[in-house]
Amino acid sequence: MKLFLVPTPIGNLKDITFRAIEVLNKVDLILAEDTRTSGKLLKHFEITTQMQSHHMHNEHKMVNGLINKLQSGMSIALISDAGTPAISDPGFLLVRACVEHNIEIECLPGATAFVPALVNSGLPNDKFVFEGFLPVKKGRQTRLKLLAEESRTMVFYESPHKLVKTLGHFYEYFGEDRLVSVSRELTKLYEETIRGTAKEVLEYYSSKPPKGEIVIVVAGKK
Repeated sequence: MKLFLVPTPIGNLKDITFRAIEVLNKVDLILAEDTRTSGKLLKHFEITTQMQSHHMHNEHKMVNGLINKLQSGMSIALISDAGTPAISDPGFLLVRACVEHNIEIECLPGATAFVPALVNSGLPNDKFVFEGFLPVKKGRQTRLKLLAEESRTMVFYESPHKLVKTLGHFYEYFGEDRLVSVSRELTKLYEETIRGTAKEVLEYYSSKPPKGEIVIVVAGKK
């Protein structure tokens, strides 16, 4: 009995590892955030393992049943739509339950969006803080005020239709001269990274509405 956490490509299918394919082929069950999205990946690599939906809306009620399956001797792989499970995606609850029940967990190394975005930002990466998605409404202002004093480089995830709003908040709370790097569509055909001050990057995306998955890297306070 074992739970495997398997990273999947964030865009370019060639980024999957040989080991990931091997694990997905040999487990008894694959838990997928969206079976339609993951179905395309599995079909591409000719993986026929049974899939089951496991996402933010059903993960709470599924945990006990999955623990029972693991305790019965099943091996299960958890994947998200893209990247490493539990990084701003479902996974934490199941991992915690496995730890509590002494069920073995194996996390494979692999794709995740924030690492290449951080490294290619040109901002200090010896120390950084990963914030994921900022609160949408409640607590957002409080969090931004707190982060305005953060001295480490900060990494955020954001959706394209909220990017300009979030950059505006960085401009407001961190100052117009704070350095910002926005990486979009990493590993994909139209990958781009825009670097500059909060003011410059805000102006750029205000005139060019973005598409695709986005990672924002912000310099810490000097």
